[in-house]
Amino acid sequence: MNIILLGPPGAGKGTQAKRLVEKYGIPQISTGDMFREHLKNQTELGKKAKEYMDKGQLVPDEIVIGMVEERLSQPDCEKGFMLDGFPRTVPQAEALDKLLEKMGKKIDHVILIDVPEEELVKRLTGRRTCKQCGMMYHVIFKPPKVDGKCDVCGGELYQRDDDTEETVRNRLKVYNDQTKPLVDYYENKGLLRRIDGMGSIDEIFERICQVLG
Repeated sequence: MNIILLGPPGAGKGTQAKRLVEKYGIPQISTGDMFREHLKNQTELGKKAKEYMDKGQLVPDEIVIGMVEERLSQPDCEKGFMLDGFPRTVPQAEALDKLLEKMGKKIDHVILIDVPEEELVKRLTGRRTCKQCGMMYHVIFKPPKVDGKCDVCGGELYQRDDDTEETVRNRLKVYNDQTKPLVDYYENKGLLRRIDGMGSIDEIFERICQVLG
């Protein structure tokens, strides 16, 4: 079973991805992990990617696709795989289709975890981090026992710059602008499965499993 996992920041994609890996025994493949692996091992693709990253430029699609091809050729992908954070654009999705065709594979399901924007803002702006030990809290979902203080070490809790409402709304706008065409692309192919991302972690996981059958 070959899956692509889509969802905005704050949709709980990471949590669901881990559970899907456990249940179905397929690897989760994220572009971040692939980049780190290639840079660490100083592969040809890694060296090429580094040239662009050092200049603060986006790594071209052909290099990313090269890394995806190399990763999907590994033995642990024979039973299936889950792509997370790739593709991000329609050209990448088209390149992926060509690559999979060449490898005799195809995408079975594109899972989109759908959460209303106001809920995402609430989730992301409510995060608080301990200045001393880095423990994470949430003002609604996981509040500390004493307001503003860490349960573990008593350190002061603060809101990170990337968790302010302005930054969060900007991140969501970037996501929507980038991902909307991708959602349409997979919807037109009949592969998109919209999952209601409201409710408990277990409820959302159950919905995904029903779709995957």
